[in-house]
Amino acid sequence: KAKAIGVTEVTLDKTELTLTEGETETLTATVRPDNANNRKVTWSSDKTEIATVDGAGKVTAVKAGEAVVTVMTEDGGKTASCKVTVK
Repeated sequence: KAKAIGVTEVTLDKTELTLTEGETETLTATVRPDNANNRKVTWSSDKTEIATVDGAGKVTAVKAGEAVVTVMTEDGGKTASCKVTVK
């Protein structure tokens, strides 16, 4: 039986993002290694009143302020974050 390949890390293509109210931008998460068995991730925002994020990493600026968008791997609970500033 093949041994399961576990996730070692997750990274985001950006660590900071500045948006204007109403703008959207999609963050890209990279799960390592490339051959990990479970590459599923979940997205969250610590302040959904400022910025929301959907299951595909699309960030929507709601109102002025700062929020932190985090991606977490289902396997291993690895995380990466992006600070979102909404103007």
